[in-house]
Formats: sequence, structure tokens, C-alpha cells
Amino acid sequence: MTLPSEYLRYPRRRAGMDHDRYDWSILFRRPRLEWPGGARVALWVVPSIEWFPLDMPGTPFRPPGGLDRPYPDYWNYTLRDYGSRVGIFRVMKVLDGFGVRATAAVNAGACQRYPFVIDEAKNRGWEFIAHGLDMGHLHHSGLSREDEGRLIHGALETVRRATGQPVRGWLSPANSESLHTPDLVAEHGVDYICDWVNDDLPYPMRVASGTLYSLPYSHEISDTTIIWQYHHSAAEFALQVRDQFDLLYREAEKYGGRILSISLHAWIIGQPHRIRALERALDYVTRRAGVWPATGSEILAAFKAQQR
Repeated sequence: MTLPSEYLRYPRRRAGMDHDRYDWSILFRRPRLEWPGGARVALWVVPSIEWFPLDMPGTPFRPPGGLDRPYPDYWNYTLRDYGSRVGIFRVMKVLDGFGVRATAAVNAGACQRYPFVIDEAKNRGWEFIAHGLDMGHLHHSGLSREDEGRLIHGALETVRRATGQPVRGWLSPANSESLHTPDLVAEHGVDYICDWVNDDLPYPMRVASGTLYSLPYSHEISDTTIIWQYHHSAAEFALQVRDQFDLLYREAEKYGGRILSISLHAWIIGQPHRIRALERALDYVTRRAGVWPATGSEILAAFKAQQR
């Protein structure tokens, strides 16, 4: 059967994206970026400190790692709790050994329930970014702008109060946003957002007021993605971190600075049989010359200083 001519007509079709949040740009044609000390690669380690409510609603979907058994799902709940009771301290010990200050993405609910974890991270000079209210409150277009604004305001105020930091970064639970999320976080004093996974370097975003940048928080180099979702082994996680680093390190010599982002969840990587994989990965990366361990705000400041 022949399709009618109007079948392929799409009045909004045009070059570019279906939104105007950022300009399209080819990574390899941008001006060369220089990191402090002539480093090739900025090492950005982002452990998430999360709370998964036992009665999480799962709307409009359950986040990766969300509780998915009949209520009360103590098996999944206590596994996540393991991360804040045990696993996170193993992660801290490993990062201490390599002199890496992390950027912790923390739920407001975790600040209220695990203040001892927040204190330990503060003592290490970690940066904190807000990771929403908790893993049961996702940001999506089913929320009104006002309701989402209240979620963002409440999360930021709680994390700022608990950490004593200005909290200039934002990572949405499950990286889920509504059409208003970038505007709202910028309104509430956030400088950078970590939900957009379309680049290897920071870039400016268009928001209704204020300024906002996207930082390349990695979905691919994540223990949740590699181990929990793809069912790869801890050894494969370490190997993929190394492979990611090797290519970025080679590219940086020709094109300028790159970022190795490593996303961690203590209930996964903090298990006794997996923590050595993190040690091996960081040992490989930090042995190379020209690696700059940095927080999100430090990376953004270095990037912005070079923009014309």
C-alpha cells in the first residue's frame, strides 16, 4: 500500500534538537581546554548517598535500584541501607588512600537519617551536591511547576543546612527531569546539573534566569549501570574504568583536557567482594602523570575561567 504524502510530514522537523537548552557542538572542534598544572584528565568521583523509602510509590517509574518487591520489601531496603552502614566507609577508605576528594550526591532524606555519614564526608573535605528529596520522589512532567519547585527548595535547604556548604550542584533522583527542572534549580542557586549525558565536557545551558552548566556525570562508568543493570562483574567494572581513562587520556594530548567521571553507589561497590575493583581502577588511573582529582565545583571553575 502506498503511504499518503502527509504521512512523512512533521511541521516541527528542523536541524538540531527538539529543545533549545544548549547549542549543538562537536567536541573535537572546540578550543583546547587546559586543566590546572597541565593535567590531561580531571578525575571526578561521585558517590551517591541515598535513601530509598520503604513505601516508595514508584511513580511515574521506579528508579534504578528502587524497591520492587511487595511491601514491605525489607530485602531490598536493607541492602540499600548496607551502603550507608558499611559500604560507604569502605569507599571512603579507598578514596583516602588515593588522595581523592569526592563530590557526594546526597538525598535530603539521607542527610536526616545518616548524619554520621555526612559528618565523615565533611571531615574529608568532600563537596556535596543535592540529589533530590529521596529516591521515591522523582522529577517528571506529571508534577506542577509549583510542586516541583517545593521539592527542589526543600531538598536544597536540607542539604545546605546539614552540610554547611552552599551546594552548587544538582543530580535528580534517577536523572529524571521535567521540562522545568533546569529553570527551577538555577532559580534556587544551583550552578551545575548532572542529569544530561550528551557530552564529555561541561557546557552552558539556557535557563529562564541565572546561569546553569551541565557537567558530564557518567551513566556508563557507573557501578549501577555496569554491575546492577548490565550484570557485569566487578572486574569488568574496573576494566571499563581503565578503558575509559585510556581513551580520554590519549584524546587529551591532542584535543585538550578531559573528565573521567566515576559514579559510585556504596551498596553496590562497597561490598567486600567488589571494593577491590575500585582500588584497582583508581590505582591504574592515579599512577599516570597528568591526572587532577577534583570536585565538581573545581572542574566547573576551571572550565568557566577559559570561556570567552
